[in-house]
Amino acid sequence: MDPDWLPFHPTPSAPAYRPPPGAVDAHCHVFGPEARFPFAPERKYTPCDAGKEELWALRDHLGFTRNVIVQATCHGADNRALVDALAHAGDRARGVATVRRDVSVEELERLDAAGVRGVRFNFVKRLVDRLPHEDLTEVAAKIAPLGWHVVIYFEAEELPEIQELVTALPTVVVVDHMGRPDVRRPVDGEGFQRFARLLEEHGNFWTKVSCPERLSVRGPPDYADVAPFARHLVERFPDRVLWGTDWPHPNMKSHMPDDGRLVDFLPRIAPTEALRRALLVDNPMRLYWPEEGLSCAHP
Repeated sequence: MDPDWLPFHPTPSAPAYRPPPGAVDAHCHVFGPEARFPFAPERKYTPCDAGKEELWALRDHLGFTRNVIVQATCHGADNRALVDALAHAGDRARGVATVRRDVSVEELERLDAAGVRGVRFNFVKRLVDRLPHEDLTEVAAKIAPLGWHVVIYFEAEELPEIQELVTALPTVVVVDHMGRPDVRRPVDGEGFQRFARLLEEHGNFWTKVSCPERLSVRGPPDYADVAPFARHLVERFPDRVLWGTDWPHPNMKSHMPDDGRLVDFLPRIAPTEALRRALLVDNPMRLYWPEEGLSCAHP
C-alpha cells in the first residue's frame, strides 16, 4: 500500500446508537485482497487489503443488516472483487459497479444477476485521468432499461459545470456525500443551497448524507460542523437520502475515523425515529431491494 496510507480502524467502538432492524450501510467498499483481485494499473492510489470478511464483521459489530458495496477507483472497471463479495453475501448486499462506455448488454445483465443495481462516475479531478462526460451519457442509456441508477461523485465547485449534463440523465441519480459542500460556509448560503435546489427541482435526484470525516474542518470525534448540512437534507428530502460508513475510508489523510462514532452521528442528522428509519431502512430498500417493497420512481 502507499506509504502514507491510513489503514481502517482495527477496533471500532460499539456505537451507543443501535440502528433499526434491517438497516443498510449504503456506501462501503471492498479492496482486494490484492493477491486475488489485483488493483487497476491506472489507479491513483494503492490501498491496504480490506476484504469482504472484514466488511461483514464490521456490519455485524455496528448493528447493520445489509450493505451496498460501491466499486472504488483503485479497482477501475474490474468488478471481480465486488461480484465476489455479492455472491458471498447472498441477499444481504447489493452493488454499484464501474463500467466502460463499450460495456455490452450481456455484461450488464451478468452484473445485474450478481446484484449490481447502479454504476458510478467520478468527477473528482484528482482521482481520474479524464472526466467521464461522454461515458456517462452512453452508459446511462444502456442501464436505464435495467432500472439501475447512476451514482456521481463530485466536489461542490464542480456542480455548475456538470449540472446540465447530469440533470438530462434518464435514471435516478444518487450524489455521493452531499456533493462535498464547504462546511466553513453557511447552510443557507448560495453554494449549498444550489445543491439543495438541484434536489428540489429534480425528483429523480437522491443524495448520501455520509462522510462527515471527509468534510469536517473541526474534525473528530463529533464532526459538529457537518451535522447541520446533513440534517438539512434529511429533513427536507426524507425519502431521497441514504447513509453509509464509507469503510474502509479510502484516501483519508488527517485521521482514521472510528466507525462506531460515525454511527453515533446518525441521531444528530436524523433526529426522529421516523427519519432514521427512512434513512437507514426504507430508502435503501426501495432503491436496492425494490422486489421487497415499493420501487423508487424514475423520471
